[in-house]
Amino acid sequence: MIGGSLGNLVEWYDWFIYASFAIYFADSFFPGDNPTTKLMNTAGIFAVGFLMRPVGGWVLGRAADRHGRKSALTLTVTMMSVAALLIAIAPTYDQAGYGGALVLLLARLLQGMSIGGEYAASATYLTEASARHRRGLGSSFQYVSMTCGQLLGLGILITLQHTLTKGQLESWGWRIPFLLGTVFAVVVYWLRRRLTETQAFQEKSVDGPDDGAGTLKVLWQHRRQAGLVMALTLGGTVAYYTYTTYLTKYLIGSAGMPKNTATLVSFTALAVFAVLQPFAGALSDRIGRRPLLITFAVGCTVGTYPIMTALGSASSYWPALGLSLIALVVVTGYTSINAAVKAELFPTRVRALGVALPYAIANALFGGTAEYVALWFKNSGHESMFFWYVSGCALVSLVTYLLMPDTRNVALSRAEETADDPATTATPHPADALAPAGAPTTVAATAEAATAEAATAEVEAKTEAKAEAGGLRSAGAP
Repeated sequence: MIGGSLGNLVEWYDWFIYASFAIYFADSFFPGDNPTTKLMNTAGIFAVGFLMRPVGGWVLGRAADRHGRKSALTLTVTMMSVAALLIAIAPTYDQAGYGGALVLLLARLLQGMSIGGEYAASATYLTEASARHRRGLGSSFQYVSMTCGQLLGLGILITLQHTLTKGQLESWGWRIPFLLGTVFAVVVYWLRRRLTETQAFQEKSVDGPDDGAGTLKVLWQHRRQAGLVMALTLGGTVAYYTYTTYLTKYLIGSAGMPKNTATLVSFTALAVFAVLQPFAGALSDRIGRRPLLITFAVGCTVGTYPIMTALGSASSYWPALGLSLIALVVVTGYTSINAAVKAELFPTRVRALGVALPYAIANALFGGTAEYVALWFKNSGHESMFFWYVSGCALVSLVTYLLMPDTRNVALSRAEETADDPATTATPHPADALAPAGAPTTVAATAEAATAEAATAEVEAKTEAKAEAGGLRSAGAP
């Protein structure tokens, strides 16, 4: 659990410091006098990184399903460390023209591929490594670690803001967090090399080679679940990136708040947000996943416009913090349990890919572009239209949450299916019913087949015994 969480922290630290420090390094890579245009250029490269997430989700999700969650987790953190180092040493516009921006773009593409696999591998690992009645709690550390990664980046930003001048930050200080990210990744690589593989994957490995594991063909058999992942992700990812990565820029550019104050608001709000995740995850283990998801979607659909409008006129710390906390409490209904819900929708042989690919596609189309869309509306003079855009995305997810089944009691391994404790008895995986005739099935179907085979053998044995007894009586009759 520690290795998966800490690795996820570093991965998302490297991912988010790009957005956190963009206000300082935008001038280094893009010429011009319009600050909004420069931020749009950096936001565009940020969004391009999301385009590689489906590729990373497919390649690394397949690797996680075929070779194990541990190997995929080790590979993702290696890729992220290389990308962070590239950004740290990228030449500026004055040194190499747009060559520096090209290095920035290549690094973001590599980061996008890494994150595309990281989310699925860590979400699957944390969910499978948790006891069935604590999966909501265990998987909540997905966003605890993600948020702590962002907090670490913001903490370093606040420290540098108080120790360096604005000119020093814009000249070379922004490179420091990327260099630190490379060092952090080396430590996590060492930790992940010592992870223990999950029981669910070990059980699949014992069953023998599975050529279909992690393939698009098998994922197509579970296309309904894949569609659910995309739909339930849509509203959550847009809301999350709006109230986290975009929040600081919004407070600075729209509310006119000083950079230091806006950064402190984001830091404090995210710290509270991280603490909330385990409590909401544990609550879902008691009442189910759907109530939290529905609460989030309703709150986001109804509350985004008034909250964002009020934030746009909040020029001081406390009002901005209060409004940010209200928004993030609502978003917690999604973030705390979405990893568990997605993992619970798929069988072991395609779980990582099933989580990774549709999630990455939804993020590439909506999450990664949220900041760019917001800045585009702002630049065109219709900033409030973005608020309705966020509400519309949440509304689509709300319909999905109302129609989908609750996945809290789904079994992910044989141990969960055969548990003797009635309080922890799990239901067979719903994906088993979708497997085609003759195809390899998941744990529930395998157990059912074995039980039927044993019953048939028992009936045949009794029949043979009766026939033999009847023959003996006939031979000994007068």
